[in-house]
Amino acid sequence: KTVEVHMAGKKKEITLQSAVLNQEQWDVMMAVTGLIVVDVYQAWCGPCKTVISLFRKIKNELGDNRLHFAVAEADLIDTLQKYRGKCEPTFLFYGGGKLVTVVRGANAPLLQKSIIEQLGAEKRVLDEGAERKVIKDEGLVEEDEREVMVLEDNEEEVLVTANKSYTVAIIKPDAVAHGKADEIIMKIQEAGFEILAHEERTLTEEETRDFYQHKVEESHFEELIRFMSSGSCRILILSRPVGTDDVIPSWREFIGPTDVEVAKQEKPESLRALYGTENVFNAVHGSDDKGQASRELAFFFPNFGVSPDLQHQVQQDKKVQKTLAIIRPDVLKEKKDDILQKIREAGFMISLQKEVVLTEKQVYEFYSEHTQKEYFPALLQSMTSGPVLALALASTDAVERWRRLLGPNDVNQAKEELPESLRAQFAVDTVPINQLHGSGTPQDAEKELKFFFSMEHTLAVIKPDAVDEHRDEIVKKIEEAGFVISQSDEKSLSREMAEEFYKEHKGKPFFDQLVDYMSEGPSLMMILSKENAVEEWRNLMGPTDPDEAKQTAPDSLRAKFAKDILKNALHGSSDQIQATEKIHFVFGDINIGADGIVQGIEPDLEKVMSPESRDEPEDTELEAEFVETTEKAAADTEAPVDLPIDSSQNTVNETSQKSLSHELTEKEMLDDSPLTSETIRAAEKANSETPVDSATDSSQSTMNESSQKSLSHESAEK
Repeated sequence: KTVEVHMAGKKKEITLQSAVLNQEQWDVMMAVTGLIVVDVYQAWCGPCKTVISLFRKIKNELGDNRLHFAVAEADLIDTLQKYRGKCEPTFLFYGGGKLVTVVRGANAPLLQKSIIEQLGAEKRVLDEGAERKVIKDEGLVEEDEREVMVLEDNEEEVLVTANKSYTVAIIKPDAVAHGKADEIIMKIQEAGFEILAHEERTLTEEETRDFYQHKVEESHFEELIRFMSSGSCRILILSRPVGTDDVIPSWREFIGPTDVEVAKQEKPESLRALYGTENVFNAVHGSDDKGQASRELAFFFPNFGVSPDLQHQVQQDKKVQKTLAIIRPDVLKEKKDDILQKIREAGFMISLQKEVVLTEKQVYEFYSEHTQKEYFPALLQSMTSGPVLALALASTDAVERWRRLLGPNDVNQAKEELPESLRAQFAVDTVPINQLHGSGTPQDAEKELKFFFSMEHTLAVIKPDAVDEHRDEIVKKIEEAGFVISQSDEKSLSREMAEEFYKEHKGKPFFDQLVDYMSEGPSLMMILSKENAVEEWRNLMGPTDPDEAKQTAPDSLRAKFAKDILKNALHGSSDQIQATEKIHFVFGDINIGADGIVQGIEPDLEKVMSPESRDEPEDTELEAEFVETTEKAAADTEAPVDLPIDSSQNTVNETSQKSLSHELTEKEMLDDSPLTSETIRAAEKANSETPVDSATDSSQSTMNESSQKSLSHESAEK
């Protein structure tokens, strides 16, 4: 049985389309009796919206249950591999699982004619035993040949577009607001224009200024900016059939003069005469020439017209987006693994996860805009009935892709319209709300991720030799990796302060050499802030030994900038507890906000107590045992005993500051010349087995209420 998407209008009139999300669903759909019309689309532009009203009209008029419509993203289905990267709408007609015809472009008259003809032919096959006429998509062969020809002749570097011109058309906010967009689109199609892509979009003021920068000197520029960013637009790519007039002058002629009054007098049938009201509010936009059309295409549709391989590369190079997913308590215990498997199969990477129990106050904060909704009591009861699993999902276009995978907010609607959606599959019969959450917009995702995954902080040090030679390069790499440098200070450690910083190594063979190195010049001390900051900074640094770093993490900072195990360029805390201790040791009593902003005072070295005057810490015996064991590991390459960490220590008092631990992977790495490289590597291996904290918190704990912010939530979480 196919998945049916019921697209409801104001009077519950529906159009049935099948949403095919994977190869398995494709195979099931191909077994359906009757004619199937499949809109094959690309992720960057989505299904063709301009045909929805046409399909609704045809379905209502024919009323035939052997006519089916579907949408399928080419990248998700193996059968459609050859259609990936194609830059115009493609409609495939199937009967009995066999291809019977193809229509390219949102050509309404041709689509209607093809549907009626092919439905009649398929009914004759089913009712009368007529032979089904199966075809091959000759267009693919022609395009492949044209690609080879283009590459050999070196005439053009684009595919498919060699014999066509394209332009951007915009239906402006005034026409959209007055409900004229669909009417204008129908007129465009009736005039013989092909609509190759169609996107609804609200431009920001910044985007509008960028788009209209060539009009900055005109008197109405500011009015134009306010108008074009005031509401939703429809952005279209238009072309004309091969062998007809160039689309750019044809479109300019069709829309009429810029001035609405002039258009009404000189071109009364033009779009601006029919739908415009005044100069700025003139309903539609058209490119002036090929140069402007190319710029506008690149502005709105940067992947348009490139080859599948290049488009795939562009998609790979796109910045990865994150969105928040929540698995609610009613399904978490029984269905967690199944849901996580579905998420991975859909191509998402789970970059962070945290299982927590929310208080009522936190639920009120998270759903602050929904507290007056009728479904909120059920939502509140569900969200506080047990642990929830919050996930940070990463992929290109993560927000929109996760929303599509979830399906409708309403459980009954999801079951009826998209039974293969996650909300339909994992609905709980006794619970009226859906069991999975997804951020509504990228802005919502950013806020919601901060709610569950507040910033973490770690201490990073660029050591003296690296400061002299590579400071700017390393700082640039840190910023490119998404860290906020919340605080930084270039300071030269005195020998006394270096001894205190590395005091746990005092008495070891490499101690004097380490202290000499760290006090030979200025180091750059930084507080780095980011989700999962400790682990991500250690990953960015790479292994302590630069030789190993070059082999196992060639893009890491130590692989690029470290000289040897001693002069390994960088320092990083091994876990969150140590990070807090080291930050307080270097920067004093500070307060780091959720946004990474730091306030505090620098420590006074005179207040640092000398080793002779220290009180013994509570875990002296354990620490002594650990030191003894790790020293033995350095000599005998035996595995170390882990040093217990008191997780209740959140701040550093004078006593704990005196007993700071050092980054685990550096504890036994650094030595003077008599220490052999084999012993160094053995100690490194031993210390690397010590577990470090992860940003993933799988414990069932109540979140720190003070770290949460009031957030807006998706508009209809039911």
